[in-house]
Amino acid sequence: MAMPEGFKNILIIKPSSLGDIVLALPAFSALRRSFPEAEISWLVRPEFAALLRNQPSSPNIILFDRRHLGKAWYNPRALASLLSLIRQLRSSKFDAMIDLQGLFRTAALGWLSGCKKRFGMANARELAHFFYTHRISQDRDRIHLVDYYLKIVRTAGASDTAVQFSLPTDAAAADSVRRLLISNNIKCNNYAVFVPCSAHSDKCWPIENFAILADRVSSRFGLSIVATGTASEWGQVEKLKSLADAPIANFAGLTNLSELIELLKAARLVVSNDTGPGHIAAASGVPLVLIFGRSNPARVAPYGRSNCVVAIEPDRRGHKYDSTDPKHDIKGITVEQVYQKVCEQIQKTGDDI
Repeated sequence: MAMPEGFKNILIIKPSSLGDIVLALPAFSALRRSFPEAEISWLVRPEFAALLRNQPSSPNIILFDRRHLGKAWYNPRALASLLSLIRQLRSSKFDAMIDLQGLFRTAALGWLSGCKKRFGMANARELAHFFYTHRISQDRDRIHLVDYYLKIVRTAGASDTAVQFSLPTDAAAADSVRRLLISNNIKCNNYAVFVPCSAHSDKCWPIENFAILADRVSSRFGLSIVATGTASEWGQVEKLKSLADAPIANFAGLTNLSELIELLKAARLVVSNDTGPGHIAAASGVPLVLIFGRSNPARVAPYGRSNCVVAIEPDRRGHKYDSTDPKHDIKGITVEQVYQKVCEQIQKTGDDI
């Protein structure tokens, strides 16, 4: 059903996770191009909001502090915050709500907003689909999340759905990254970023393999190696440093999200597990190797960049989100497989030495 011409106020609900928000950026861009006069708001968790700021036609940000609001059933302050959020949503008088998260809490917030047109996934979890007025099914032959999100906004009336990733540009963050690189004796145009950790341990390629790869990449291409992660992953990166012969700069916990984006955008190579920073690198278009274990690459691989993927049977896993087959364990991927993909990516840029 096409969106009526009078629709001028659109709410996107996609609070998390970082990688999934990146994959939702083309849907936002499609809405912005299709409805240039519309007010577009995005409900997002505070820690990911920087991904949506400091770019052309940024959406209005509505913060969704899940950790705090999740205490509403027993904490009076959290309950007050939740009621305040609901009042804010209702007073905004949205014409269309697009839930790209597909959970009970996000669908319920869309319903509580009072919006009369609510678009979401037909296969949404936790019975969330009952809150939608428009339930969009996924095409069996196009299972990538980018395609699914675009189908949802197309159903909501978006006419220009060409895939476009828009990442923020932050001059202050770029300057901060340059200072951090220089302080670690790293040339700002000659480094690789490794992302060796993930919030899910079964998505992590063995740290020993990252160490071997770091030595080979440093020796072959003369790149400085930067390893990044959250503050809680600092110890794992220190372990990587101790296992590698090549010098590795530990940036875990040293960059905020805006700085991380700038760090990745300027890299000559990024090697990452299937996690948020890897998907930022994919959207940036930098040379990239993304390592997949149980996650189905057909759903979340870098869009249009399947040559960046290292996985076992990446195209033969059907429609499932994740695989429980032991043969898809990320530990089965060899250093040689990843290194060959690294060589392909760097040689494509003409930077091989």
